[in-house]
Amino acid sequence: MEDDIIIHPSRAVREKTIPRCGLLFVNPTEARVALQTLIDRGGDQRFLFHSGLVVSPDNDFFVAGPAVGAPMAVMVLEKLIALGACKVVMAGWCGALRPDMCVGDTVLGGAAYSGEGTSQYYTNDNVSDPSQRYITTMKSVFDLRDTVSFWSTDAPYRESKKMLQQLAQKFNVGAVDMEYSALCAVANFRKIDFASLFLVSDELWQDDWRPGFGGKVFKRKSKAQIKQLLNVIVAISGFKEA
Repeated sequence: MEDDIIIHPSRAVREKTIPRCGLLFVNPTEARVALQTLIDRGGDQRFLFHSGLVVSPDNDFFVAGPAVGAPMAVMVLEKLIALGACKVVMAGWCGALRPDMCVGDTVLGGAAYSGEGTSQYYTNDNVSDPSQRYITTMKSVFDLRDTVSFWSTDAPYRESKKMLQQLAQKFNVGAVDMEYSALCAVANFRKIDFASLFLVSDELWQDDWRPGFGGKVFKRKSKAQIKQLLNVIVAISGFKEA
């Protein structure tokens, strides 16, 4: 099957390798803050097609993004892997389907159910899982007891109450996003460690949609989580670069 693939992700002759561990911020707002923060710390800004890439000054980790939607996120992750990444944490936003999940809550991704069109090219299964080693460590670092099952979609404006209720009942799905399931599928296919940390940006379980990503509390928590991720990514990945 692989012998018949036409295009393979690769590192160009003049492209530098990147550290093995890093962060992928899919949301443009958070990606911009994270990239600039690392640049201000003395990070090395590199070219990444339709996205951004900065390597820490000590060459211990990288930050990449944005990458909205499954196809773009997969293209970015594939390139990062080709450049040397093998331990990646995605940071994103999600919509909550459960009353116990509110705007501003931190959520650790669990099983990822595909409603997008990219995963099928990497797996025959409709569900993919993150790396258990990462999950165990991140639960401890971020003081989280459980993971949450996700459903990823290409069409956020076509979500219906009936469909989301069925996903919650049948698969215990607790949140929705646009990239997670595809990135899990790629990570498993390429055999890298991968996990994802989310902020609840809106609530879909109420009678009406309740967006919260424009609020002061959410913005404050977003900035705090970016800072924490930048400070702990090497530790939760389990090594420092030689």
